[in-house]
Amino acid sequence: MKHVIRGLYAITREAPGDTLLDDMRQALRGGAAVIQYRNKRGDEALRLEQATRLRRLCRRHGVPFIVNDDIELARASGADGVHLGRGDGTVAGARAALGSGAVIGVSCYDSLARARAAAEAGADYVAFGSFFPSPTKPRAVAATPGLLQQAVNTLNIPVVAIGGITPENGALLVRAGAHALAVISGLYADDGIEQAARRYAGLFETLTDRNKTNINHS
Repeated sequence: MKHVIRGLYAITREAPGDTLLDDMRQALRGGAAVIQYRNKRGDEALRLEQATRLRRLCRRHGVPFIVNDDIELARASGADGVHLGRGDGTVAGARAALGSGAVIGVSCYDSLARARAAAEAGADYVAFGSFFPSPTKPRAVAATPGLLQQAVNTLNIPVVAIGGITPENGALLVRAGAHALAVISGLYADDGIEQAARRYAGLFETLTDRNKTNINHS
C-alpha cells in the first residue's frame, strides 16, 4: 500500500552519517511522519550510504522515506519515493524508474497551475512555499495561505507547506488545510530535535481533536 503524506515532514540537514541518523531518530521519536533526505553537496558514495541508512531507519519506524531531487539515488537506496523540483525530472520519468508504488512529490512554489499539472501527471503530493522567510532558501518565492487553501480545495492529493515554518506560524497553515508541514531549520531548536518535532506534530493532533469536537457538537 502506498504511503500517505500527512503530518510533520522532516527534512535532513547536511551532517555526518551518525549525526544525521541521530537527528532523524529524535525527529521520529517526536512524531515525524515523513523523512526526506536532502544533501546538495555530498559525493555520490556518501549520499548513497546516508540515504540507505536512513531508509532502513524509516522502514523500522514505518514512515515513508523520500529522497530530494535525485531519482537515481531514490532508486539505488530503495527509498519510498522522490521529491522533484524544477529541472529534477518528470513525474512520468520518476514513475518509470521507481514503480507504481513510489511516492512522488513536486515543488510548485507559488504556482497553482504547476500543481494542477503535477496532479494530472500522477504526482502523489505537491508542495508550496516559501510561506515565511527561510534561512535555507532566502531567495525563495513567496506563497500565501490563501494559495494553500485554494490548492487544498481544488486538488485531490495532499498539499505540503514549506519555508520558514515554526510551531507558532505553522498553526496558520494547518488551519488553512495543509496536510503536512515540511521543516528543516525549525527542527534544530534550542530545546532539541525531539521536542521541536513534538510541537510540530502536535499541531495536527490539536486540529484533529478540534474537528472531532465540532462534529460531536454539530
